[in-house]
Amino acid sequence: MKLFLDSSAFSKRFVEEAGSETVERLCSLAEDLGLSVICVPEIISALSLRLRERLLTRTEYAQAKNRLSSDVRDAVIINLTPEVVQLSIRVLETNALRAMDAIHIACALAWEADLFASADNRQIVAAKAAGLRVERV
Repeated sequence: MKLFLDSSAFSKRFVEEAGSETVERLCSLAEDLGLSVICVPEIISALSLRLRERLLTRTEYAQAKNRLSSDVRDAVIINLTPEVVQLSIRVLETNALRAMDAIHIACALAWEADLFASADNRQIVAAKAAGLRVERV
């Protein structure tokens, strides 16, 4: 199975929270893992915020960042191509989404993902409308 995780789903591998077990299960079933080129910066942004808010220690931050770097080595990174830009425009014109959310969906479409996983309700609705099979995590 070609599994595409948006940032909200992939981040659950590095911070234990609701949905983390589901993400681990999906990853264990996946033959290929796809991520948008914006996924790592979004996760580092979220981890850095947790660090600044003292929800993570420096050690926990470093461990999460190291695991992120390791996991990304095995993933297919979908870049911003003209096709992805056009798909994201189509998604934005038909859904109330942030641009970054549309880019995740467009990357999954361009990569022809078998399953799109997210924790974002609006993104899930838009991904379904775009023809992706989705799972809420």
